[in-house]
Amino acid sequence: MLGLDLDVVRLFLHVLAASIWVGGQLTLAGLLPALRRIGGQAPRAVARQFNRIAWPAFAVLVLTGIWNIADEGRQGGRYRTTLAVKLVAVAVSGIAAYVHSRARTRRGLAIWGAASGISALLALLLGTMLAAG
Repeated sequence: MLGLDLDVVRLFLHVLAASIWVGGQLTLAGLLPALRRIGGQAPRAVARQFNRIAWPAFAVLVLTGIWNIADEGRQGGRYRTTLAVKLVAVAVSGIAAYVHSRARTRRGLAIWGAASGISALLALLLGTMLAAG
């Protein structure tokens, strides 16, 4: 059996947090039509409840990401470029999610929600590339 060490714990926490952040956004996007049919404050109430786990997950994602960078010994140019693009995607996802949570128009909610979701997916792809490379 493979060993359980600090590197495994760090990677597990990072993947778990990414699953909550990215997967939760995708799940909410899929549930939104049904929530709108329920009507009233259902979409907003579900989003607020999701935020109770999403933002702590985002914090874990950022902290374990910093930990990953500190522990990573690779210094190659292509790796660093990919990492820099990933960091921008993570920042865009967090900022867009924050603006989305403050938006009051349907258009603003759509634009900022899409920006957060797309940039989160990009960060996930880039993280996978970094881990595989």
